[in-house]
Amino acid sequence: MRKKRILGLLAVAATAFLLVGCGKSTSSKTTTITVGASAVPHAEILKHIQPELKKEGVNLKIKVFQDYVLPNKALASKELDANYFQHVPFLDNWNKENNGSIVSAGAVHLEPIGVFSKKVKNLKDLKDGATVLVSSNVADYGRVLTLFKDAGLITLKKGTDITSANFSDIATNKKHLVFKHSYEAKLMPQFYKNNEGDAVVINANYAVQAGLDPRKDAIALEKSDSPYANIVAVRKGDKDKPAIKKLMKALRSKSTQTWIKNHYKGAILPVSSTN
Repeated sequence: MRKKRILGLLAVAATAFLLVGCGKSTSSKTTTITVGASAVPHAEILKHIQPELKKEGVNLKIKVFQDYVLPNKALASKELDANYFQHVPFLDNWNKENNGSIVSAGAVHLEPIGVFSKKVKNLKDLKDGATVLVSSNVADYGRVLTLFKDAGLITLKKGTDITSANFSDIATNKKHLVFKHSYEAKLMPQFYKNNEGDAVVINANYAVQAGLDPRKDAIALEKSDSPYANIVAVRKGDKDKPAIKKLMKALRSKSTQTWIKNHYKGAILPVSSTN
């Protein structure tokens, strides 16, 4: 009789232990989110904040993309919870062309676009009729035009909105520069290394990935007050989800912003440096 009573008490204790264990598991529930990103610097920055997010109950999965075409498609089709590779003008253009409703969850850093050349040391030294190779990314055309305008090589038509400007908005081109803009952005570093064209415009992420230092190697570099800061994008209505808020908090924290500045040695600028 006594033996049965002891076994009964043990069973009750075991049940209680299981209930307590289950309760603990529920309270520490982890949310998994998948974020699409360019390899450099976006995926690297996301990897840096993974441990911090894990402490906040967010399991961050990173899916790396090698182009600017697929990340928004993957986000719109719900293959991703967010993506991190683009700036607002690019996103606005994508939404317009694809009848999309993707929105910005906030800016994180700026990748200054630069002009690189093996033939001249200064943008103003380009010869008459020089060829400038530019990517086919329409959303970056205003950035490119600004570099040449600031160097005094071109002027733009009156009333031109720089965030939506195109090469047809050039009013004067005193050196008769030829802008060729039908190439994938990821190919630009190779064009530069092959000494193709007289100058090549390269996005900082692809420049850094190719071992270039935009601050030292570019003959002209975008200024830090540019409106082209890179953002985290989400589907409309997802911006206020707890996991997305934690993601943005981690990305925009002082420690992460300092890490970006130090790790990329100024080639990538945190948003705190671009405000």
